[in-house]
Amino acid sequence: MRRLYSTFAGGWPGTGLLLLRVVVGSVLVVPSGLLLWVDPPLPITIVSAILLGSGILLILGLWTPVVAGFVALLEGWKLLTLPGDRALWLLLGTVSAALAMLGPGLWSVDARLFGWKRVEAPPRQNKL
Repeated sequence: MRRLYSTFAGGWPGTGLLLLRVVVGSVLVVPSGLLLWVDPPLPITIVSAILLGSGILLILGLWTPVVAGFVALLEGWKLLTLPGDRALWLLLGTVSAALAMLGPGLWSVDARLFGWKRVEAPPRQNKL
């Protein structure tokens, strides 16, 4: 993860990335959870479970570039092959691709696990 991003954005940019992650994750979690509640056919169950898990990972900011890239591909596939709310799928795919490129931000599990750590060396003792 550290190879992908030299820093994890903090301040206003980090807050913006947190907001994007929470909104995209919520839009993935709520409909997928509701769909799983009504016992859909197996193919829809599988896709909904994957989107539910992806939404939770995005909200937490865990494995963000991989998950966001996967969501972008899945939403693009839905856009091209399925009937439905194409504007929503285009928006989710675009924002997910942007999240994959920009990273999770400072307020994420990725930043805690893979971010740069500051190590303080103890002062040297002169033995003269």
